[in-house]
Amino acid sequence: MRMITILQAAGGAAAAPQAGGGGMMWIMILAMIAIMWLFMIRPQRKQQKELEQFRSGLQKGDKVVTVGGIYGTVDEIKDTTVLIRVDGDTKLKVSKNAIQKDFSANA
Repeated sequence: MRMITILQAAGGAAAAPQAGGGGMMWIMILAMIAIMWLFMIRPQRKQQKELEQFRSGLQKGDKVVTVGGIYGTVDEIKDTTVLIRVDGDTKLKVSKNAIQKDFSANA
């Protein structure tokens, strides 16, 4: 009987959680946040900044593609809109935010 109580006491002490394990958890969480920032957020911000610079530097005659896949040539630029010539005399007025990329080098 005495042996059972000794084993139960030893088992109870071994099953008790150890203090101080929370520091490693915080290090892992911070490491995951840092990795996520390096591989996801930072490149997205860089791409967004480049796109904003492209849109602000648009000039008449630039060949562009809209978000919807419409190819055209910039005909007129205003504060928030761009008039693009699509085909012949056909012109479309689109938001500057709809201009996706320059395809002048590809044409």
